[in-house]
Amino acid sequence: MIVAPSPANDDHDRGSMNPARRTTTAAAAAVVLATAGGLLTATAAPASAATTCTSPVFKRQFFANTTFSGTPKKTDCDSVIDQNWGTGAPASGLPTNYFGVRWSVTRDFGSGGPFTLSASGLDGIRVYLDGTRKIDLWKNTSTTVSKTVNLTIPTGKHTLRIDYANWTGSAKVKFTYTPRTSATVDKVKPLAPTGASVSYDTATGKATIRWAKNKEMDLAGYRVYRRLKGTSFGSTPLATTTSTSYTDTTLPATGDTYYYEIRAHDKAGNISTGTADLAVVTPDRTGPAAPTGLTAHGDLHGMVLGWNPVADAAGYELYEKDSATGGYTLVAKVTGTSYVHRVGDRETSRTYVVRAYDPAGNAGGYSAAVTSDGVDRTAPAAPQNLVVKAESGVTRLWWSAPQNPTQDELANGARFSVLRSEGTALGADPVRVTCAEEDRWINTSLETYSLYCTDESFELDTTYTYGVTLIDGAGNESAVSSTVTVTTEDPYPPLPLTGLTATPRADGTVLRWDPPADDDIAAYRAFRGVRQSDGSVKWLGELAHCADNGDDPLAMLCIDIPDGETYVYTVIATDVWGNTLSLLAPSVPTVTATELDIVPGEPIGKDTGPVTAGGGWTVSEQLNPARWSCNGDVCDTITEYRVSRWNAATRAYEPVGTAAAVAGTKEYSFTDQTQPLGSVSYYRVVGVLADGTETAAAHPWVIRPDLV
Repeated sequence: MIVAPSPANDDHDRGSMNPARRTTTAAAAAVVLATAGGLLTATAAPASAATTCTSPVFKRQFFANTTFSGTPKKTDCDSVIDQNWGTGAPASGLPTNYFGVRWSVTRDFGSGGPFTLSASGLDGIRVYLDGTRKIDLWKNTSTTVSKTVNLTIPTGKHTLRIDYANWTGSAKVKFTYTPRTSATVDKVKPLAPTGASVSYDTATGKATIRWAKNKEMDLAGYRVYRRLKGTSFGSTPLATTTSTSYTDTTLPATGDTYYYEIRAHDKAGNISTGTADLAVVTPDRTGPAAPTGLTAHGDLHGMVLGWNPVADAAGYELYEKDSATGGYTLVAKVTGTSYVHRVGDRETSRTYVVRAYDPAGNAGGYSAAVTSDGVDRTAPAAPQNLVVKAESGVTRLWWSAPQNPTQDELANGARFSVLRSEGTALGADPVRVTCAEEDRWINTSLETYSLYCTDESFELDTTYTYGVTLIDGAGNESAVSSTVTVTTEDPYPPLPLTGLTATPRADGTVLRWDPPADDDIAAYRAFRGVRQSDGSVKWLGELAHCADNGDDPLAMLCIDIPDGETYVYTVIATDVWGNTLSLLAPSVPTVTATELDIVPGEPIGKDTGPVTAGGGWTVSEQLNPARWSCNGDVCDTITEYRVSRWNAATRAYEPVGTAAAVAGTKEYSFTDQTQPLGSVSYYRVVGVLADGTETAAAHPWVIRPDLV
């Protein structure tokens, strides 16, 4: 038995080997270099020469030992690790036993992902990824050993190294690394393609997109997406390809901006993010869509044509067919979607088409042709802005219509018709009203006709609905205007109010009542009287100073000086027609109340002079000044006026301020900033003479009401 070095766990361990000999095979005189363009045959480089192999081709080094020490005997490139040298030498100058072969490659794995490393050999084989051992079958063996490892390779560049050692006997080695492409295993999406660019040929209208090839080994291809500016990329690509370029021949020449995006996808179905958007601005050579809805009908002045608007249209060209030649003649270029071909009201058959053009002048397709016999079968537009007002003895109506074409229609036999039906809707067979009075005029600033009609043929207390139509000279009647419902004059007064109460206060008397049974109340009126010995009421008249602040429509404050008098009150409703219950009607509600008695200690209204005063109020909650006057020669000797206010609680006048006297002035006023709300304020004013004495007092008073 021959004793030889034996492999161990370390790259350089030695041990016993199989003494079996191998048969030497002919040494290869050339090596195969794999390149991007195919296979290239080259003479093996001398060991001393530098050898460069293009990734992903392996660099292969042959050593005359199993420790990979010293200078390789031979270096070449190998695209596939799958050799069977038998018992011969693997290359010229190498022994048939105790040699080593090392393969290495650094390549870009793109996004990386799950891979399978498979190695088999006779004798020892080790596999490294970035210097870390992943497979270790390092032993002398007489049978083939193999191992498969699943792992994940990170994104970017990584180095694979495969070391093979043969000690004795036959020599063979095989290694593969392949991506795992099952969708259940591979969840790593490719990297977005790089180097993307786009070029556009304005002559052909074609856009060509190019990009760099992805590095992923499991790449299935690329998806090309296109979108219009302002929209999003859809889920369906414009195209799929395995190439690194794509020419889009379907790009519309509409003057719009389009964007392209490229996404890579792998065999597991993972899709990369997209490249940055690549913009192409196309020239505008596309006209708008063909108009739809073209109509033609006879009218007072000729053919009235209309069609639906078209997006991106700057205007329209209207053509009429020449009955003799069959060709079309341009009638007009317009920017709107209607036109009156003024051929008179002759009942002649005519055929038209219309097409749109865009701001760049590109014309679109023609609409479907339309033919009209010229007979006016089209009703005019409905009248507008109907207003109806029911008054005593008459119902008044106002409405309007555009000056054009209403003025021409009326000049050619058109007329308006006022329609009326009982109830809250215009019936199928309404009454055509004969206006007792009518008028019409032109509002030149608004370019409208305004019209007026009165109806006096109605029943009282009846609900009617009115509408108006326009009937042209050919008998075509418009649709009905918007309708208005009114109720005519009610000859009956409102029912008596209920729940009437009277509450005396320091600023007057508050009257309240329940909501009325009638729904057409326009106002309420309050009256005051005195109860006579026979129980009847002598009414003193309507209370002129009753008001409210709008918060409560069922209450009012009747402002008055509270001097302890007892009165009978009533409130009567008036409806919108002016109907009101008679004050003498036995059903008139009454309520009796006694005013508060807060008259001050000194009488009011009995001033002796020279300073005199009166009082009053306004229907407002604002502060009101107390006013007085001074008459006589003594007034010029007064230096100031002293103002006091009666305090009902203390039964005394309390000072509230002074007012300077001005020579030659007779009328004075003083605003009491502490004047209470909802009360009458009694004041005492005296003039102070130069010697300190006072004039006789004047007694102004002011009510500051607290409205309900």
